[in-house]
Amino acid sequence: GNIVFSSTCATYGIPETMPITEQTPQAPINPYGESKLMFERALRWFKACHGIRHVALRYFNAAGADYGTGARHDPETRIIPLALLAVLGRIPFFQVFGDDYDTPDGTCIRDYVHVTDLAEAHKLALEHLRGGGESLQLNLGTGHGTSVLKVIAAVERITGKDVPYVISPRRAGDPAVLVANSARAEIALGWRTRRDLDDIIRSAWEWRRP
Repeated sequence: GNIVFSSTCATYGIPETMPITEQTPQAPINPYGESKLMFERALRWFKACHGIRHVALRYFNAAGADYGTGARHDPETRIIPLALLAVLGRIPFFQVFGDDYDTPDGTCIRDYVHVTDLAEAHKLALEHLRGGGESLQLNLGTGHGTSVLKVIAAVERITGKDVPYVISPRRAGDPAVLVANSARAEIALGWRTRRDLDDIIRSAWEWRRP
């Protein structure tokens, strides 16, 4: 058998240049990124020792809800769902972790990619392996970064409601900016994102609102 692995941009740690390509050095700064990088390394050994081919898909910030099945994540830790929970009054406020990063508005910038686009990448990766394709490591993102404060503004615009939020101290292990270059995924798999940030927020809102 062959393997399609859900990896992460967290394997890159704090990159020195943007956007991030697959050639960007991998130097994770948190346990999540380290654990994913460990398995990517194991996959290379599986290939060398047993001929097991793989595609490691390095997700950037997975977000949104599938149009048929929604989204489930417990406990909730993701930015957009937490902002929506604050809108709905299910949590008292949304926390912005740090407003003193070296970004235009001081908050972290991330590349948000719709879960349905990610699912389509998995399908294409399976087809690639079944067709005899070689092992690949691929970034999956839109190539566009959005700050936390701009995400809040977009949530407010789409829901028509205010997001109560507070500024909290930075969290350890949060890079200032993570934005993908996914050109290799388009070349190798024919994959590209079809949904933007508004689609992501709208799908999550449709799933969660009363």
